[in-house]
Amino acid sequence: MKKKLLKYVKKQFKKSFKTKPLLVFSPGRINLIGEHTDYNDGYTFPAAIDKGIALAISKSDKNESEAIALDKNESYTFQLKEVEPLKNGGWRNYIIGVVGELQKTGVELGNFQLVFSGNIPGGAGMSSSAALENSVAFALNELFELGLSKSEMILISQKAEHNYAKVNCGIMDQYASMFGEKKSALLMDCRSITSEAFQIDFKPYKLILINTNVKHDLSESAYNDRRAVCERVSAMLKVKALRDASELDLMQLKKHLKEEDFQKALYIIQENKRVRAFMTAAENEDLKTLGKLLYQSHDGLSNQFQVSCTELDFLVNYAKKSTAVIGSRMMGGGFGGCTINLVHEDKLKEFKKEVRNAFKNEFNRDCSIYKVKLSKGTHLVE
Repeated sequence: MKKKLLKYVKKQFKKSFKTKPLLVFSPGRINLIGEHTDYNDGYTFPAAIDKGIALAISKSDKNESEAIALDKNESYTFQLKEVEPLKNGGWRNYIIGVVGELQKTGVELGNFQLVFSGNIPGGAGMSSSAALENSVAFALNELFELGLSKSEMILISQKAEHNYAKVNCGIMDQYASMFGEKKSALLMDCRSITSEAFQIDFKPYKLILINTNVKHDLSESAYNDRRAVCERVSAMLKVKALRDASELDLMQLKKHLKEEDFQKALYIIQENKRVRAFMTAAENEDLKTLGKLLYQSHDGLSNQFQVSCTELDFLVNYAKKSTAVIGSRMMGGGFGGCTINLVHEDKLKEFKKEVRNAFKNEFNRDCSIYKVKLSKGTHLVE
C-alpha cells in the first residue's frame, strides 16, 4: 500500500511539474492508551503506523509556490510573504501554517511546488493533519537545508495547527508521527517531550481499528471546552497541570467543582496512572491486563470525560461480549472515529464479519475495519 502510494505521488508530481522530486513519507498514528492526557503534561502511548501521507516536492523558479492535494483534486498557489490563515481553508491551512511558522523563526524559504496524497482514513482519529504538517516541515527542511532537528520540526507543526487550523492540540500526534519506530510504541512524557520505545508483541492478537465513519471535527468547541476545564482545575489546585495532581488532591476540591468537571479532571488523573500500568503490563507481556486497561480507558472517556458517542460505545460493548477480543476502547479526540481492538488472530475473520453485520443492523450504515502495523516515523524515501 505504502509503495503504491509513493509511486502514484511521484508519477503525478512529474506529470504536473516535469521534474524529479524529493519524496517524503509521514505516517499517521494510533494511540494505544492515554487519551487527552497530552495537553495535561501527562503520559501517552502512541505509535506511528503503516498508513500516512506521501509528499513529493521540488524547488520552483516561479514567483509563487504551489501545492496540489491529489485526493481532493484541488491545488493552491500562494506568495511566501503573504501567508495568512484561510477561513475554511482545510488542508491549505496545514501547509501554509508550516510555511508561516517556519518563516517566523527567521529561516529563508524559496518558492517550491509539492504534491501529496494519503491513505489515512479521514476523521478516523489517526492524525492525518499531523502527518501532513510533518511531511511539509520535513520536506522543506530537506529541500532548503534548514538544519532543523525533528524536535524543532514538530513544534513548527503544532504551531501550524494552533495558529492556522485553530485547533489547540497537544504535541502527541506530531511527535508520534515524527519519531515512530518500527514494531514499537512510544511511552511519551508530554511535559519533557521525550519518549522511550517499547517493542510490544501482541501475539496471538492483532491490532484492529474499527472506524464508525462518523466524522468528528476536533476544532469543534468540545475539545477546547475540555481543555479549559483541565486548566481551570489545575489552577484551583495550584499545580502546573493535572499530571501533578493526585486523586486525593482532587477530592479536597470536590465541593467547589461541578460534578461533571470533577469527573473530567478525575479521568485525566486516572488515565495517567493507566498509561504507566499499561507499560508495566507490556514489559511483562501480560496481555490480559493490557486488554482490561483498554476497557477501563474507554469507560472513563465515555462516562467521565464524555467524548464518546453512541456508535463508539456500541462497538466497545460488542467487543466486550466477544470471546475474540481482550480489549477495546475509543481512540482519538472523540465524537466519532475509531475504536482500537486486540482481536485473536484465529477468530479475526469471524469477528470482522459479525461486527460489520451488527453495526449495519444497529445504525443502517457501514463501519470500516483496518489492520495496522507499528511503523517508522517521518522519513525521506530514497
